[in-house]
Amino acid sequence: MNRTVRLSSREKILASATRVAGAHGSDVNVKWLAKVLSAAAVVSAEESEGRARAIYAAIAGAQLMARSRSDISLYDALIESYRVAGLLPA
Repeated sequence: MNRTVRLSSREKILASATRVAGAHGSDVNVKWLAKVLSAAAVVSAEESEGRARAIYAAIAGAQLMARSRSDISLYDALIESYRVAGLLPA
């Protein structure tokens, strides 16, 4: 199934952070995401790295689950559940 998905700016940021994981490693992406979260005032500078790690792990887990089932709708549902739970900014 091939479908076009429109992403918000924050979703694009999160997607780009996880897309380069293989090339640069998670540490680089977590540090970058922490800076973005802090700059956007989503969390304080002190909380940004922990929040970035949690977001990175959640997105990677959602990708793994969706890929293993070949079901992009599962990815979408997991991301929405993260938002509802407050892990991802709305």
